[in-house]
Amino acid sequence: MNTVPDDMERRLRETLDTLAAGVHPARDAYRTARGDWRRRERRRRIVLALLVAVVFTVAVAIGLWVLNQAPAGNGAIFTEPAAAAVHPDGRG
Repeated sequence: MNTVPDDMERRLRETLDTLAAGVHPARDAYRTARGDWRRRERRRRIVLALLVAVVFTVAVAIGLWVLNQAPAGNGAIFTEPAAAAVHPDGRG
């Protein structure tokens, strides 16, 4: 009963071996593949650098725009009430 799968496996192996024996890579296949990979890697890094620069520029522009929208008078953060400006010993 095991002869059918064994026979099929043997024929498949022979067929694949025959097919593989007929395949010959080009002489500069490695160099071409490596050059393509390096080009894609370089392009990926350039795109990433441009994306970081655009995000940084947009963040700075939004921050400056928000700061420009603030009222021109004194801010509420640094103002002190007039009573708090007097020293506790009364020297003012």
